[in-house]
Amino acid sequence: MREMKKPVLAIGLMSGTSLDGVDVALVRTDGDEFFEFIDTSYMPYSDDIRMALSVAAHGDVPLDKVLRIERQITALHVEAVKSLLNEDSKIKLEDVEVIGFHGQTIRHMPTEGLTWQLGDAQYLAAKTGIKVVNNFRRMDMAHGGQGAPLVPLFHASVLANEEKPLALLNIGGVANITCLNSNGSIVCG
Repeated sequence: MREMKKPVLAIGLMSGTSLDGVDVALVRTDGDEFFEFIDTSYMPYSDDIRMALSVAAHGDVPLDKVLRIERQITALHVEAVKSLLNEDSKIKLEDVEVIGFHGQTIRHMPTEGLTWQLGDAQYLAAKTGIKVVNNFRRMDMAHGGQGAPLVPLFHASVLANEEKPLALLNIGGVANITCLNSNGSIVCG
């Protein structure tokens, strides 16, 4: 029998290859099962940030500029977290157990097993006081995946009580399909 884990508050941060901004979700989960969305928010990137990211994603940019862009992006993620958990929120920073930090993809070459997400997890942790987990794409690719490991897990969790089999299409900069068989296990993703 599986040991029951205590549900915790977790924040998920996502900034997609569309370069539009930072999506933030505060959820209650035990790490395996999804229990509820508590709150969500969105912080758009400025035109300057969007342009700098586009140049970094499509050109050869000196590393010092990339590092500066990374700091700006991470600072925006810090701001997005603090904005969600502002003084009006019933939930405070210290109530949150973990942040899942995707970072901003600037290169993704799955056929070569290469990907690069900007984002300084240590800076995010230091500025929020919350543990941060990151490098999801790289870990997935290191194990032979295409670099989008979280979407199928999320779909399986939030759709646990829906009739199956079913398939979902997630359209983004990296599109993927989640297929759940009749017992709810992921058969493609």
